[in-house]
Amino acid sequence: MNRVAGSIPCNLFLKFPIGMKRFFKIVGITLGVLAALLIVLYFVSTGSVVNTPYFESEYFKKSQTDIDSLSKISMPVSGKTEAGFSKISITPKLNCAADNSEKGEFVKMPLAGFGGREGAPATGIHDSVFVKAVALKVAEKLVVLVGADLLIMPPNITDSVVQILTQKGFKRSQLFLSATHTHSSLGSWGPGFTGKQFAGENNKNVEKWLVQQISKAALSAVANLQPAKTTTGNFNAGDYTRNRLVGELGTKNDDFSFLFIQQTAGKKAVIGSFSAHSTCMGDENMEISGDYPGYWQRKMENSGIDLAVFMAGSMGSQNNRGEGEGFEKPRFIGESLADSTLVHINTLAPANSVLFNTATLKMNLPEYHFRISTTRNLSSFLTGKLMPYPENAVLQVLRIGNMIWISTPADFSGEYALQLKNSLAAKGFDANVTSFNGSYVGYIIPGRYFYLDEYEPKTMGMFGPTMGDYTFHLINQLTNLVTKSTE
Repeated sequence: MNRVAGSIPCNLFLKFPIGMKRFFKIVGITLGVLAALLIVLYFVSTGSVVNTPYFESEYFKKSQTDIDSLSKISMPVSGKTEAGFSKISITPKLNCAADNSEKGEFVKMPLAGFGGREGAPATGIHDSVFVKAVALKVAEKLVVLVGADLLIMPPNITDSVVQILTQKGFKRSQLFLSATHTHSSLGSWGPGFTGKQFAGENNKNVEKWLVQQISKAALSAVANLQPAKTTTGNFNAGDYTRNRLVGELGTKNDDFSFLFIQQTAGKKAVIGSFSAHSTCMGDENMEISGDYPGYWQRKMENSGIDLAVFMAGSMGSQNNRGEGEGFEKPRFIGESLADSTLVHINTLAPANSVLFNTATLKMNLPEYHFRISTTRNLSSFLTGKLMPYPENAVLQVLRIGNMIWISTPADFSGEYALQLKNSLAAKGFDANVTSFNGSYVGYIIPGRYFYLDEYEPKTMGMFGPTMGDYTFHLINQLTNLVTKSTE
């Protein structure tokens, strides 16, 4: 029978020597074993995406018990207000011969915010950065609101600050933290693989510097307590933000919210909050800067306000929108927001007596749930090696008159914030949601977006598809606690 040209005789392998046959057999067995090991490794290192309703989970049941306990101790007080202000620099000195954690001197300082910088050190200081604090006291209730020109309030830094303040008689529940979320401020504070990607190589001296300055700001504000008046407000600033996840298909929180405080002695402070990512300056910028929140704070402090504190709002899925190139864009957004804030403050009459209440809930969390496909997630064990598990995450709610100030340990969704605001508005309250309160649990966004192949749900949806609804449920219950006196 004629053989087709170029074909391989079917008995070719039968003509190999015995040694060659054994070689191919060994290769085949080896490849089979490797394939089996890879399959086993895949299933050992990953798990199935869990879609079980959160209200059937043990962590939810534990949270319900904790909220029941809070309901017995969360009582409103009414009376005259005392307030104290503090402003402490965290602007580092660069290119020093050696690190000095007490003076803020460093050999090099990476910027936090973009992995694309690959840990490269800052080349200079464009504008100074600070940590600022406002202490508020009504009757026996005291809280300290602290905002810092940082990417987030790092969990390890927060734990150390809480330890110091505890020794001074303070509780974690009295500390309301946030950051401006600028992507051009100090790095080197994040332990672990993930911390290095976002903030550069960890440096214990930077950690000590930040702990020292944040603690000093909180204590100085309390030491400055004196009689004061307060008022709250908000205005629409939708021209400066957009939904970056699904665009016009989604919704967004357009409000700029603020708390205005004036001491009887005359000094004035404003805490402002807005829901647009502080990413006007991208990874090409290598100078330390507060981004648009920095421009807002400086314009306020140059316009008759003694202390302006910016706290990142519900920045999940919301980006900034404005005009200009380079630093002109953050200047445009920040100063425009400042102009509007000043106008609205001048229309309000502060009062020296206010209804005041707080509630703090330590979150019971599910296991890590980093999604690698629509059906599989990285195992909690491996995820914990990349990023420390957030043991001390809290949700907090502060009532100041008719303003409900909600504090979260996440990039909290602007869409969720809008729902909360609308729900509380129906009860006669204004509301504001801030992010980055001292721990970090990723992006809290609606579960319907969990399977999108986007950064927020895929890379940063750290606790699975029901985490958003679970957190939203807890916040609703906490707001019910602090508003119950008027229901």
